[in-house]
Amino acid sequence: MRRGAVVGVVVGAVAAAALCLVAAPAQAQGALGPPGTSLMHGDLASTDSTPFPGPGRQAHLAASSVPGGACAATFVGRDGMPVSLCTQFVGTSPPQVVVPTVTLFDPATAAPLARLQLAKGGLLGGVYGYLDGRDRVVVADGSGAILRVAHRRTAEGWQVYVDDRVDVGRHIPEGDAITGLAPDERGRVWFATTRGVVGTVDAAKRVRSARLPAGEELGNGLSMRGDNASVLTTHALYEMTAADDGVPRTVWRRTYDRGDARRPGQLTWGSGTTPTYFGPGGDAWVAIVDNADRPDLIVYDSDTGATVCRMPAFGTSGQGTENSIMAWGDSLVIPSTYGYQYPPMAVTGPSVPATAPFTGGSTRIDVSEQGCRRVWENSDRISTLPRLSRADGLIHALGYGPYVPGSIQQVGPIFYVATDFATGKRVRTLKVGDGPIDEPLELTGTIARDGTLWQATVGRMLKIAR
Repeated sequence: MRRGAVVGVVVGAVAAAALCLVAAPAQAQGALGPPGTSLMHGDLASTDSTPFPGPGRQAHLAASSVPGGACAATFVGRDGMPVSLCTQFVGTSPPQVVVPTVTLFDPATAAPLARLQLAKGGLLGGVYGYLDGRDRVVVADGSGAILRVAHRRTAEGWQVYVDDRVDVGRHIPEGDAITGLAPDERGRVWFATTRGVVGTVDAAKRVRSARLPAGEELGNGLSMRGDNASVLTTHALYEMTAADDGVPRTVWRRTYDRGDARRPGQLTWGSGTTPTYFGPGGDAWVAIVDNADRPDLIVYDSDTGATVCRMPAFGTSGQGTENSIMAWGDSLVIPSTYGYQYPPMAVTGPSVPATAPFTGGSTRIDVSEQGCRRVWENSDRISTLPRLSRADGLIHALGYGPYVPGSIQQVGPIFYVATDFATGKRVRTLKVGDGPIDEPLELTGTIARDGTLWQATVGRMLKIAR
């Protein structure tokens, strides 16, 4: 997503060793909540990594609840309270979408404490958001507003409420919706819509916007470095900046091979990756995976758009991904989602081929000025947006067992999986549920400061602890 994949994502509405590596770039001061737990992709660079250790070898299922929907992203503020962007739904054949909600959970029991329904909009409007420095969820709703949603304890119990609202509707065409939200180093909120409007909102609530070429759409989030944003459409990758006036301008644009159609296991026709800043200084390079028949990993110079290196993204894995690329120092880890079965209402247009088996697989590729080099590739069938821990050197996710030809992915056991970043080998496999109620749906988990992985499935919120 996601995307990451992003909630694929969301059940559409249904529904981040002895390695001398550089840490992720610092987050905008004051604009965000705690590092590692305030954004869907871990940090503003979208490295899908965290400074905290996960459950790992001592993992056990400590608690779970039924929140009444699929929770695409979970944040944990300075107060330790998990809060999620969820999509409430009713029915299962097929699932029927109700509305996006902001849901507050009990940090001990994982039980929902309070929720606030938002106006329904585009698929990803209630998915991409972040936690600000006051533990408020910044999210877009379907009315053309950017909200800051806070929580508090009252005499009647916990409450989730809108603390601030900025109307950006006049900058968004009829039928369009906000897809991505992220702050820059000045604290301005950047937003992007499905149909290619990119804008900023400053502290005085002044809104400025620009439009990308007609026909280019967005299905992924924004990645940030300083005053710049990396924006990936269904046709091209943009490096954009906003000067003192706040108007987004293109620094450089690079088209990529978008293939001849959407691939099975992806949401839209085009790249399924959120751009990932990484490399020297934490953001000298930016990486995507294209949508060619055999997709390439492409790494660009963030300043100039020059190609640093490119190579086939996968060797033995499924040939495609809707997941964001994980990064640590000069290394990237790419999970395959090729063949993953998203709910029909989550995808745009037919895929070619119409279906494909979800064989899975992940690969690590190291990047240098001399080029790209594959370090390992495994056969793990990961079915959440994984989180790479820079503290324990493990990749934390949910997934399935080994691929069995003819198997149905939504039926069977669901496992917590911890994989060694250095070798690609599993160090922990723990059964945490069964499909279809615990179908992971490529949803995003968050690792809290205490090592707990908060991970949603289509039907439950799981607290996986050490």
